[in-house]
Amino acid sequence: MRLLLLLSLAWPAVAGEYAVLDTGFRLRADRAERANDLVRLYVGAGVIELPARNVLRLEQEEAVEELEPEAERRLETPPEPTVDPRRLIEEAARRHGLPVELLDSIAAVESGYNHHAVSPKGAIGLMQLMPETAAELKADPTDPRQNVDAAARYLRELLERYDYGLYRALAAYNAGPAAVDRHGWIPPYRETQLYVQRVVERFERLRRWRAGSTD
Repeated sequence: MRLLLLLSLAWPAVAGEYAVLDTGFRLRADRAERANDLVRLYVGAGVIELPARNVLRLEQEEAVEELEPEAERRLETPPEPTVDPRRLIEEAARRHGLPVELLDSIAAVESGYNHHAVSPKGAIGLMQLMPETAAELKADPTDPRQNVDAAARYLRELLERYDYGLYRALAAYNAGPAAVDRHGWIPPYRETQLYVQRVVERFERLRRWRAGSTD
């Protein structure tokens, strides 16, 4: 699915809405409307048009706690002795409008949920942030809460960069956006190809399990 961004006159901010896509992602907009076979999301000075068949429903924005400066300062304190990685994953998924199953799959493949994990290349923590990436995201990668939140923010940025193409976003998470941009698709690196395969397979398995458990 490719998003079409149209420039328009500035639209005043009103109560937000979310479009829930058939992929499990949620896109926030200032307001949304249906028009024939399209759904239009008004975001700031632009409009995102989506095929109506890809939008499961529109939801009013929920009161989700955002990371404000005070919260960021609190995250600088030492992490609690006991860390529940799945709770951190659920909170980050809710904050950034991502499927919890996707973040869960990345954490499982990246670190096995181990917030003490350090890869041979220097990636740190639960979702294996490289120090330079963590610095760009203004996060302490040794703090599990900051680590997971920054990783979720980074993944969301990559998904937006690649028009919500999951394979390219995951490849960029593993090998870097430059490699994906250079090859135009998943780079021909066995490590990256296996990484994308493992994450997607687990993601789909968790989604099927959750769908079955709610029937």
